[in-house]
Amino acid sequence: MNFIEEIIEEDIRNNKNDAKVKTRFPPEPNGYLHIGHAKAICIDFGMAQKYGGTTNLRFDDTNPVKEDVEYVDSIREDIHWLGFQWAEEHYASDYFEQLYQWAEQLIQEGLAYVDDSTQEEISAMRGVPTKPGTPSPYRDRSVEENLDLFRRMRAGEFPDGSKVLRAKIDMNSPNMHMRDPIMYRILHAHHHRTGDKWCIYPMYDYAHGQSDSIEGITHSICTLEFEVHRPLYDWFCEALKIHHPQQIEFARLNLSYTIMSKRKLMQLVQEKHVMGWDDPRMPTICGLRRRGYTPQSIRNFAETVGVAKRDNIIDVSLLEFCAREDLNKVATRTMAVLDPVKLIIDNYPEGQTEEVDAVNNPEDPNAGTRKLPFGKELWIERADFREVADKKFYRLTIGSEVRLKYAYIIKCTHIDKDAEGNITAIHVTYDPETKSGLPLSNRKVKATIHWVNVNHAQEAEVRLFERLFNVPDPDECEEGQTFIDHINPDSLHVTKAFVEETINLNNKADYYQFERTGYFCVDKDSTNGHLVFNKTVSLKQ
Repeated sequence: MNFIEEIIEEDIRNNKNDAKVKTRFPPEPNGYLHIGHAKAICIDFGMAQKYGGTTNLRFDDTNPVKEDVEYVDSIREDIHWLGFQWAEEHYASDYFEQLYQWAEQLIQEGLAYVDDSTQEEISAMRGVPTKPGTPSPYRDRSVEENLDLFRRMRAGEFPDGSKVLRAKIDMNSPNMHMRDPIMYRILHAHHHRTGDKWCIYPMYDYAHGQSDSIEGITHSICTLEFEVHRPLYDWFCEALKIHHPQQIEFARLNLSYTIMSKRKLMQLVQEKHVMGWDDPRMPTICGLRRRGYTPQSIRNFAETVGVAKRDNIIDVSLLEFCAREDLNKVATRTMAVLDPVKLIIDNYPEGQTEEVDAVNNPEDPNAGTRKLPFGKELWIERADFREVADKKFYRLTIGSEVRLKYAYIIKCTHIDKDAEGNITAIHVTYDPETKSGLPLSNRKVKATIHWVNVNHAQEAEVRLFERLFNVPDPDECEEGQTFIDHINPDSLHVTKAFVEETINLNNKADYYQFERTGYFCVDKDSTNGHLVFNKTVSLKQ
């Protein structure tokens, strides 16, 4: 049991909130969600599900300059794809009028005031944690003057940045967030939902706890950086005498070889270091989806990482392990040759084609089999042959035998080369008594290789991805460097391959295992005449 579960179970035993559990996931719609948000989604929804509760989706849309409907739609899609459904959908903007009325209430009670100081002056007056701050010269304005100014701020009489509304708390507090924090700022900007109705917008620290309160949230679960904000969260709820949810913090997800900052991910997109937010090298949920990660693999990863109270860095190989574990169960097997060289079976009848049975997924008895056309000329992987090989190389070489998967044992006799000395064809003979399923098929050879029939293969584009960054911590930079300097220039390799003709855009398979190679998925760039595959992960670490 993790510490969040302990808190919730203690509350249920004490009949707090009538023993109900109601959580929320509150993203700001200013970018696409990433794997860190996926962990938070799994915790927010998972805790409610475990204790028979519900979860709200609430968009924290208090900054119209950075927010967009595009991000709202993508967030909805990501949560649904992960397998969760929210009970209610809300927006912080739904509560703008109530938040405003509560702000007036705090002014009337002498707990908030309008400040004409600049942002730089306010920052300077706050001082440092080890020394008391300096009160604003506007801190002792009368209730009447503050109400008048705040109402005129709402009416649009003042320009951006000229005034703010601040809570009057404690300029001597060692917690900097309690030193008269800003509640409202003037921002003449068009909002994606409220249009031009408002020109003052609440700050996150003011809007968040009250929004939780309005919705009847019982447990406000958030990441560890909000721990120092909790006293302010509590102060607003207590000062307003409203329902007071409990804020609980857990360690955010930090992943090696990965950037989690929305701002930096935005920079990667805007500067075209990647193909977009859903580039398969990005840690965004839509990028992981496009790369071929399953929803279950993401949920398994979140569960494996668990809930901690201290920040740490998780090795990205754990995420890849979770992908392999799930894909092994669900991926349709197929054969594909990524670096092809022709193999000619000299003693196979000219013009003959026969069918061999191939298993679609050995982990799933209900997956069935498929028929593969076998013939005289095949494509095999260039790496599966060596003209000169040591004793540790068990695949095909001149004079050696291997099995063609699902088919026959073959023996290499000779090779053809072009004028530059490149191998153009590998010649072999086959033993017709060794077809898989026949009595002599049990004859042992040291290796099995895969293949695709030359006359029944379809050409495909395959995108092979490596890590986007070439260091474990891209944020760790020497003087004069930025995380951009750590981008791996070889993170994408595009190659031409040959794949089974059984693969098409209508056969409903979402995930594939290219046998002996790795896990792949069909990319959205595919058309009926041009298949494109993304490599998800290799078969082994």
